[in-house]
Amino acid sequence: MKQTVAIIGGGPAALILAAFLDQQQFEVTIYEKNKTVGRKFLVAGKGGFNLTHSEPLPAFTERYTPASFLQPALTHFSNEHLRQWLDSIDIPTFVGSSKRVYPIKGIKPIEVLQKILAVLEEKKVTVLTDHTWTGWGTDNTLLFAEQTPVKADYTVFALGGGSWKVTGSDGSWLPIFAKKGIATVPFKPANCAYQIDWPAAFLAKNEGQPLKNIAISCEHNTKKGEAVITRFGLEGNAIYALSPQIQAQLDKGQKTIVFLDLKPMFTEEDILQRLLSSREKTMTSTLRRGIKLGSAQLDLLHAFLSKEDYLTPQKLAPNIKRLPLTILGSAPLDEAISTSGGIALNAMDAHFELSQMPQTFCIGEMQDWNAPTGGYLLQACFSMGVFLADHLNGRFAS
Repeated sequence: MKQTVAIIGGGPAALILAAFLDQQQFEVTIYEKNKTVGRKFLVAGKGGFNLTHSEPLPAFTERYTPASFLQPALTHFSNEHLRQWLDSIDIPTFVGSSKRVYPIKGIKPIEVLQKILAVLEEKKVTVLTDHTWTGWGTDNTLLFAEQTPVKADYTVFALGGGSWKVTGSDGSWLPIFAKKGIATVPFKPANCAYQIDWPAAFLAKNEGQPLKNIAISCEHNTKKGEAVITRFGLEGNAIYALSPQIQAQLDKGQKTIVFLDLKPMFTEEDILQRLLSSREKTMTSTLRRGIKLGSAQLDLLHAFLSKEDYLTPQKLAPNIKRLPLTILGSAPLDEAISTSGGIALNAMDAHFELSQMPQTFCIGEMQDWNAPTGGYLLQACFSMGVFLADHLNGRFAS
């Protein structure tokens, strides 16, 4: 007789879990509160459907916080494994110039979702929409708003984080788990904009301008990439990747400072020599022609340095490499691309089973881990789903 598996949530982690569970062993049902599954999956594809990243696995796993928690799942089902599986269901991929992985041109996000759903249909997975989970009843039965309670042999929660409420990923489940006595961590924004009090004149001229080929540092962590100057502050992949360090300082109420390296390819000594040996008539023309700084970068130096520091090479060079900016706060939770917080990692074992509730698992962004943008978030969800599926498949293999 087949074991029953109830999957609560219909995002990427849930869908791939169902796709990899052995249909000979399990009768699988997905319960989704929206009218369709995969809504956040589709929203993530609006700006170019970045499915994963092609970075070699040892470096890839280090992108996560904490890396040790996700390393087994990421190794078990890596970025290369994902590409191979997608190819097997007629979703060929390619590596873009940024080393991110996308479906080949012409394949839309909805088509990727449809291919995955076709796999579920072939495996006779039941998908029930308009099913909002509201908690547990007696004997840990699963309760749904205006629906019949469900009793399953195995329950897997894949409820998402606390951002993008429009997709249904609103984090409203967190108090239910906390009331049950399961350790949780409050949601915090991650991969989000960070607030900076720009001088009015600087903002009027540079709002919306990119800072390309820079590096940003916080504590002992440095991330290369680009950022965009906004009315609120800074956003973009270079600062998103520092979310764990920035949020840790903000949580402590500490003055949070990040440092901009406006020319990562040059050392401070290189810059100083160029400044001292320049034959340009002004410092601005030296920076523009000799150091190749853009207008927004020049305006940053003007806005945050005194006239003396700007005109003195020995003071200017270190500021080009480490220009301090004070972070005042983060964007609201629902404006974040992702969130940290959720189910505390010490509430689960190595296969994501809740210590207090045997045969109940939590996967995906509802766990308290963090990752940068660029395909890392989706890859972790896919990896956890396959890792858990193979664990359950092996548990009952004859």
